[in-house]
Formats: sequence, structure tokens, C-alpha cells
Amino acid sequence: MIVKQYLMFILYSLCASVFKVAGTKSKARGILGQIPITQNVTVVEGAIANMTCRVDYNDNTSLQWSNPAQQTLFFGDKKALRDHRIELVRASSQELTIRINDVSLSDEGLYTCSLFTMPVRTTKAFLTVLGEHVHFGEVSIGVPGRPEITGFTKPAMEGDVVTLTCTTSGSKPAATIRWFRNDKEVQGTKEVNATGKSFTVRSSLQFQVDKRDDGVAYTCSVEHVSLSKPYMTTEVLEVHYAPHLEITHSLIIPQEGQYFKLECVSIGNPIPEPVEWSKDGGELPDIERMIVEGRELTITTLNKTDNGTYRCEASNHLGSSSAEYILFVYDPNALGQHGPDHALIGGVVAVVVFITLCLIIVLGRYLARHKGTYLTHEAKGAEDAPDADTAIINAEGNHVHAEEKKEYFI
Repeated sequence: MIVKQYLMFILYSLCASVFKVAGTKSKARGILGQIPITQNVTVVEGAIANMTCRVDYNDNTSLQWSNPAQQTLFFGDKKALRDHRIELVRASSQELTIRINDVSLSDEGLYTCSLFTMPVRTTKAFLTVLGEHVHFGEVSIGVPGRPEITGFTKPAMEGDVVTLTCTTSGSKPAATIRWFRNDKEVQGTKEVNATGKSFTVRSSLQFQVDKRDDGVAYTCSVEHVSLSKPYMTTEVLEVHYAPHLEITHSLIIPQEGQYFKLECVSIGNPIPEPVEWSKDGGELPDIERMIVEGRELTITTLNKTDNGTYRCEASNHLGSSSAEYILFVYDPNALGQHGPDHALIGGVVAVVVFITLCLIIVLGRYLARHKGTYLTHEAKGAEDAPDADTAIINAEGNHVHAEEKKEYFI
């Protein structure tokens, strides 16, 4: 009995030790999971710095970021410092990430992430801000200068060959240049030259311009390891080209007494001015009813005397253009009495189409029934029968005669 009690005591002691160790380890894991985790950040002056603080375990305790001057930037998702450059990226029970835009050298320093447990646990991260020429590890980094586009003199004339050149200097390693025509990437020719301890990079585009290039934006984009986002510069082309004219009219069927307007629509750069109107090769005959306002010619009350060819002309320093419109004024009474009856015409067309379809069907069935028709010797005479019964009799009669004509040889 004593031995049994002793064994039970040992067993209880072992279990208590196990539970105590497990509880200690669990508590240790909880404490370690509540230690904030951060990383040092290195950015170039003028770029964006993202500062992230995480914890593996959190019982809804708030995280906080403070700057090197120990000013609170964000407490959870609440902004504490009035600095428009600092924005919240993500706030949760296990992460607090903030963004510092347009970083300056004064932003460099030791930032603190705090988790407000008992006691408060903190971790620090150092923000390094690189200037124009810095050493990143063992590699010397040269920040590229802002790109510049040269080679274009406004305006260009349609048909001219234009060469656009984008240049950036001071980069190390050499920067990458990309070209975009509006939003579509186009390929240029690249040239890299070493200037001291850095590189000057040039990229050129050469093309022949036409009127479709007028107003097109050509963008040079410079990408580099030291830049969080590319440097860009844009040149908008201005192309001069000869005019082209067209005349639009306000009525499909002009009738006597109606108000009628012609407009001379022109494209060209510079805009062709002025627009001149004429009728049948001469001046407008009735200036009281025919009013010219800019590109529009208005005839207040149409009559038969207005019939004729109207012409508009315009020019710029690259050329001239013209367009014509033939006006025929209809008599509304005659149009109403003798005008075409569209319903009648439609009915006639429908009948003709129906008859044509019927003929095609009948002809098709006829051809199908008589395709490959032929008469056997026994069916001779059946083709002249007035009806089917007579044809059968005639055919059978032929069989009878055929039997009579048979010769037997013994």
C-alpha cells in the first residue's frame, strides 16, 4: 500500500512539472509573439518611404509609429502629426504601415514602433535618405537627373522628319530610358556615355510627321535603381497641315419656303480662314435672304431661283481647299401630289419577289421529278396515255404483245 501511494505521488509530481513547463513555454511564445518586428529602410531623397511594423500575436493592443523626435505619427489608424506627406497604408491588430512621401534629408533617423502592452514593447527602424551621390553598401549609386527632350521646334510641317532626343545624366549604373506615344510604348535608339564616375544616357526617336501627329504627346521615362518611380517629361507636338473642307446641309429634301443652312466644315492647322461662299461660280445673288456668318450660309426662305451649285473655299499658309453642294428646291405641292407612293412601291416589290420564289419552287420540283426519266421497251406507248390507268393498260398490252412475239424452239 505504501509503495502504491509513493508511485502515485511520483506520477502527480511529473504531471505537474510537465504542465508547468508547457505553461512557461506558452507564455514565452506569447511574449515573443508580442514583440514588434520592423526593418530598416533606405530611399533616395524625394522618393517614398514605407515603414512597416508587425506582431505575430496581439490581443487588440494598439501599435504606434513615432519619428526620430519622438513625435507620434500614427496611433493605430489615428493620425497624430499634421504632416500632409505622411499617410496611412494599413492598420490592423497585427500590422501598422505608414507612407512618407517626398522624403527629405531631415526625415532620416531612428523611428520607433511601440506595442502598448504591460509593459510597453518597442522596436526601432532606421530610415536612411540618399542624396545625389551616395554609397549603397559597397556600390556607388548615382541618382539620374531629370530628363530633357530636345530636337523639336514648334511647329513642324506635315512631311517633316523630326528627331526627338531624351537625355539624362549623373546616373550610376546607367539609367534606362523608355518612350511613349500617348500611352503606347515606342522604341528609340539608346546611347550611353561615361562622364567621370557616372553615365549620361540618351535615347532618340526619328519619324516623319503628318496631321495625325498634331497634338500627340511623346513622353520620355527614366527608370533607375535609385528611383521609386520613374522621372518623366513630355513634349506635345504641333503639326501644321493644309486644309480640307466638306459641306453639310440641314435638310435632306429642301422645299420652297423652308429655312435652309449650309456649313463649311474645315480641318487644318492653322485653321483655314476666312471661308468664302459663291453660287454657280459668282457672288451670292440675294444677300438679303442668303446670310453668311463665319462658316455658315443660311437661306431664310427657299425658292426655285436658289437652285444651283454652292461652293465654299478656305486656305492657310500651306494651301487651299474647296467643297461644293448642288441645291435643288422641291415644290411641296407637287411633291405631295406626284411624289412616289412608297407603300405602293413596297407592295409591288413584295408581289414580284413572291411570284419569283413560287416559280423557283415549281421549277425546282419539276426538275427533281423528271431528272433521269427514261422509257423502257415495255413502257412504250404509256407516255401518250391520257391518264395513269390507261398508261398502265397500254404498258400491260405491250407485255401481251411481247409474249406473242416470243419464239419457242424445241
